[in-house]
Amino acid sequence: METIALGVEPRRISKNGASKLRKSGIVPAIIYHKGEETVAVGVNEITLNKLVHSAESHIIDLQFPDGRTMRSFIKDVQFDPVTDRIIHTDFQLFAADEVVEMDVPVAVSGQATGVEKGGKLQILRHALTIKGQPADMPDHITIDVTTLEIGHTIHVKEIPMNAYPGLTLMDEPDTPVVVVIAPRKEAESGAEAAAEA
Repeated sequence: METIALGVEPRRISKNGASKLRKSGIVPAIIYHKGEETVAVGVNEITLNKLVHSAESHIIDLQFPDGRTMRSFIKDVQFDPVTDRIIHTDFQLFAADEVVEMDVPVAVSGQATGVEKGGKLQILRHALTIKGQPADMPDHITIDVTTLEIGHTIHVKEIPMNAYPGLTLMDEPDTPVVVVIAPRKEAESGAEAAAEA
């Protein structure tokens, strides 16, 4: 997993302080670690956007103006329900040998059999929660969809983890991740036939 440097500025928590920061293009954030004091910071919105919307997960070196660096990962992101802008972020610190839970993006490989027959591939979960040591975390979880037929789904429990030793998927086993849906016309004609019957 790639390590990315991200500049942060300490901030004071005050009334209306967060909204003032957002107006100036800075996203309020906190840095926390179990048993340690939470640190309030601000992060450049444009730089943070690139990280949050990346197709891969990263370890992030938070760099302070005084030269301090804290190794972390993004634990939580809050979006504005209207504008979809990032309004707050949580960074979690970790030690090298610590076991953590991280959200890792989903990627697919192969051409699904159902897509070749006219179906449409849909990724229902764009990230999965993985437990393990940060050094073992992959950039993304790759799911082979080659054998997926129309109407078939790959669930969390069906994702082989032998390529990711020492890591555990934490999502519910029956959670659907990838599906091939029928072509719209075929689905509509099936619904019409059912209605007539």
